[in-house]
Amino acid sequence: MSTQLKLTYSLLVTAALLFSGCIMEHDDVIPVSMEKGIDLDLPEIVKKQKLTILVENNSTTYFMYKGKQMGFEYELLKLFAQDIGVALEVKIINNLDSLIPKLNRGEGDVIACNYTVTRERNKVISFSEPFMETHQVLIQRKPKGWEEIESSEWKNNMLTSPSDIGSKTVHVWKNSSYYQRLIHLQEEIGDTIHIEAQSGDIGVEEMIEMVSEGLIDYTITEDNVAKVNERFFTNLDINLQLSVEQQMAFGLRKNSSLLKAKLDQWLKAFKKTAKYKYIHHKYFELAHITQNAYQDFSSLGGGKISPYDSAFKRAGEKVEIDWRLVASVAYQESKFNLGLVSFGGAYGIMQFMPSTGPTYDVYPDSPVDVQILGGAKKIKADLKYWAKVQDPIQRLKFAMASYNAGRGHIQDAQNLARKYKLDPWVWDDNVGKMLLNLSKQKYYQDEVVRHGFMRGTNTYRYVELVLERYEQWKAIYPEQ
Repeated sequence: MSTQLKLTYSLLVTAALLFSGCIMEHDDVIPVSMEKGIDLDLPEIVKKQKLTILVENNSTTYFMYKGKQMGFEYELLKLFAQDIGVALEVKIINNLDSLIPKLNRGEGDVIACNYTVTRERNKVISFSEPFMETHQVLIQRKPKGWEEIESSEWKNNMLTSPSDIGSKTVHVWKNSSYYQRLIHLQEEIGDTIHIEAQSGDIGVEEMIEMVSEGLIDYTITEDNVAKVNERFFTNLDINLQLSVEQQMAFGLRKNSSLLKAKLDQWLKAFKKTAKYKYIHHKYFELAHITQNAYQDFSSLGGGKISPYDSAFKRAGEKVEIDWRLVASVAYQESKFNLGLVSFGGAYGIMQFMPSTGPTYDVYPDSPVDVQILGGAKKIKADLKYWAKVQDPIQRLKFAMASYNAGRGHIQDAQNLARKYKLDPWVWDDNVGKMLLNLSKQKYYQDEVVRHGFMRGTNTYRYVELVLERYEQWKAIYPEQ
């Protein structure tokens, strides 16, 4: 392992985090053999009116999106909690090695963590009815300059068979099914695989990002997780399948037989519903519109940006903000699609969240001029919120980031900037730099962070694209 990578790992320490609706704490790792499951089953859960789940903060299980709690497994368990008439409490686990000990100590009732069913895990915990089937894939990096090369050419440089992994170095979590798969794969291919076993305080999504950045060459994850991350890191290849289909399920204590029976019954019925199919589609198949809204600027010709230029101009005049900025935000959010509803529930041309839209008198069925006026007011409010940022260009970047990600995540990046002796009132190379770090455990688990994990690269790119387009439109289209 390189000195740089060892340094990266040594810095990845866990810290405490508390934010609304979710508890994060230090994770003391206790050997499973020392743990005996406490007597805490469905009757006790109903009596205390709370189901506590142990989760990993990542882009599939549980995360915050524009101030809203989301995640595939989170949504399933929230619906289950409603079905049994209790509240859902989320505990984010910093170190995955502590999942089973914490479960058996009664610090949580259910493990929800992209957990695959394995023989070893079955010895110490029970598993629910599976909620998904998936398989393991190798995460590898496409060659440099792959965008300019014919795919048939660069694919010749990729690992395409499990036997190709022989003599390669692969980084995986030690207590994962990936590690066990690599052990067995060595026997199957008759060659040595150099397995770099990592502790549970480094998440699989962080290792995926490290592959993208060139810090490590290979890691392994489930196909569903790989597909989500492939949207964010386009230089990754996820096509090499390494396992048969595996079952993913929730983990429960061995003595929580009544909770298991109730959850199994609910899952068996719920998996047959259209709602389950929609939730699955939302997280694993539906790419957000803004991922494709990059450089293909929209122009209708004849000096018009969109069919709604007059509405943008009226809103800009009323709110006293440049209409071309409002139009650039609208294009990045929806490509001027009035009926768009994002995977997080954001709606309309300006993509308001259901919890935010009414603040600006915008609802899903609001006319386009009302939606655009609300968007202009929101941008103005974000600019006002960051009034302490002296430089107007920097203030605009703070505002655009807030519009996209919510102010909470930007405040987190600002708090990190303070902690690391950067300027909390400057975006470039300061707060923006810390935003990019919010996908790394060292940073999103820091005690100054309140809103947890986020893909900072998405918001950082959003700011650049909106303002780049705004500058181009200022040069092309008249102010009035």
